[in-house]
Amino acid sequence: MALALFDLDKTLLAGDSDFLWGEFLSEIGAVDVDTYQVQNQKFFDDYACGELDIIEYLEFCLSTLANNSVKQLNKWHQQFMVEKIQPIFLEKAKKVVDAHKKNGDRVVVITATNSFVTRPIAQIYGIDDLLATEPEVIAGKFTGKVLGEPCFQIGKVHKLQQWCEENNETLEGAYFYSDSYNDLPLLELVDNPVVVHGDEKLLAIAKQKNWQCMDWT
Repeated sequence: MALALFDLDKTLLAGDSDFLWGEFLSEIGAVDVDTYQVQNQKFFDDYACGELDIIEYLEFCLSTLANNSVKQLNKWHQQFMVEKIQPIFLEKAKKVVDAHKKNGDRVVVITATNSFVTRPIAQIYGIDDLLATEPEVIAGKFTGKVLGEPCFQIGKVHKLQQWCEENNETLEGAYFYSDSYNDLPLLELVDNPVVVHGDEKLLAIAKQKNWQCMDWT
């Protein structure tokens, strides 16, 4: 038995759930379309080239949670799952998840995207364990702030190490599937790094290191 760790956006999914959540909010009129979409695209581009200011980005995207009730957000999320997530669900990815589960491995989604957006997505892949950026909640309402360290770049490693201690797990024999150069710290840490739909920077490194590369689209 080993840990099978999966990045979410552009790995398990054929798209980016955080970006699509912003697009969805724009489409339903929950945010100012002109300003929000421009900023959302800028952050998306920054992430793609490994230059994202994660704190600035989280202040931007978590503000939408703070500005609405949890009841309203949950209603929107159900619609979001149908309209934005189902079309980018990857059956090949689900088969890899199922194969690890059949092998007795413990499957975990580890993502920089916040847990409000991602938990229902992990669940449709049959994955209960989620490590994500956690939005702060006080008195049943999102504050717009981050709870603890963002689950991004080296933050993924820190969050995973803490989770392993709390759950009596080790990284011995662990797999990590990811598309992004931003995940290099964790890819270099595990015994079995696997690049899925890799970006240009990551594919170059994968070639040098002879890492396995896959395509689930």
